[in-house]
Amino acid sequence: MKITLDVATSTPLTEQIVGQVEALILSRELRVGMRLPSIRKFAAEHNISRFPVIEAYDRLATRGLLQPKHGSGYYVAEQFEKAPRATRGLDAIRATPESDQILRQFERPDEVLNLSIGFIPEAWRDVEGIAQAIRQASRTDARSLIDYAIPQGDPQLRLQIEQRLAFVGVAAEPQNIMVTNSASEALDLVVRMLLKPGDTVFVEDPGYFNLFGLLKLQGIELVGVPRLSTGPDIEAVEALLIEHRPKLFFLNTVFHNPTGTNVAPHVGFRLLQLAQEHDFMIVEDDVYADFQAIPTQRLASLDRLTRVVYIGGFSKSLSSSLRLGYIAAEAGLVKHFVEVKALTSLGGTRFSERVVAALLERGTYRKHLERLRRRVNGAISTAVELLASVGWQVFDEPCGGTLVWACVPGVPNSDVFVAEAARSGITVQPGSYYRPHGEPTPWVRFNTAYLDNERAMGFLRRAAALGG
Repeated sequence: MKITLDVATSTPLTEQIVGQVEALILSRELRVGMRLPSIRKFAAEHNISRFPVIEAYDRLATRGLLQPKHGSGYYVAEQFEKAPRATRGLDAIRATPESDQILRQFERPDEVLNLSIGFIPEAWRDVEGIAQAIRQASRTDARSLIDYAIPQGDPQLRLQIEQRLAFVGVAAEPQNIMVTNSASEALDLVVRMLLKPGDTVFVEDPGYFNLFGLLKLQGIELVGVPRLSTGPDIEAVEALLIEHRPKLFFLNTVFHNPTGTNVAPHVGFRLLQLAQEHDFMIVEDDVYADFQAIPTQRLASLDRLTRVVYIGGFSKSLSSSLRLGYIAAEAGLVKHFVEVKALTSLGGTRFSERVVAALLERGTYRKHLERLRRRVNGAISTAVELLASVGWQVFDEPCGGTLVWACVPGVPNSDVFVAEAARSGITVQPGSYYRPHGEPTPWVRFNTAYLDNERAMGFLRRAAALGG
């Protein structure tokens, strides 16, 4: 087992061990059933105390990567072997990396730098503006501290969302809009309401790993559509439609996760034509909409919410703690979504809804977005220049958002970067996490907000050297 530990770095030995062993398992260098060195042997080989080894092995076992066997040692756990595509429900989600990746988003010790994280830095949030809105909501609507929101959402907030939708060209009235506890809940409601086990959907490849996990959990068959710089590959869509009959097509129109690209107008128009011809609906996930100063074409604006279900949210740009999203759709469909929401969660969080409504009504959110966009755009330009200067290739230069999709020419599988990053106390997710069935890929998702520092640059240089 090839592990290199650096006792001189500020990264704890436990974190170094966990990161490198995990990388070896995900890259299949450590196969299912293989026995790891004993704690005593590992500590002796690396001339370290047994305590960080004990803690590291315990963490890996808690995550399900290792299986302890009493009196025998630690072995690579069986659930990380690829399962057949026919596997359904919980077996399917346990057979793929999505569940582990979802949980790892929340492991953010101060000494670990996560370059693939989806969140913007805390310093970029308007904490004081949120605090003022909280005080206002507490004073003006004391019942919001204790009551549920109505299932469709606060009427004032829905009016504000209607105005934001109009800004991106989507014509909607309050009856077309419902507030959700997050954009993730919005996706979950769509899956619960419009799909059943065994149905087929089209998803983007690469795409959003949380969505892949959610669909697999419900026993849905995923068909990946290659994502180009202009959006889904239309030729591939047309070819796949000959073989498959999807119920839904999930996609990002603007600042696609993970490539940071936008759907070109001609691509969006053709997708809507195909949806009509082949009788499927499109779920337009637009959670990065507010990062865009000058709106580009949305499918929901072309379609007028006939075959498009539009999803947005405030977690990416405003607050992950307030956890609010929304759905815009045909009024009859919204009514059904509201019924499902009432059955699964009764109502929303009235307090969060009043706080966000206050931020929108007072103009606080608009001013925050102006500052945020300037920071985001500056970070993009810097990140693209930095990546190019050390030998990385960018899929396509983003025009907004925080994500960039990059690779090192000559390196066919980005799994190798995971261990390299871990040696410096850096977390990088392999690009396979962003593919529908975990297929290997040379690409990596980076958050441009975190690349401009010496630790990140050191890793990028060393990783680029792996391409020869």
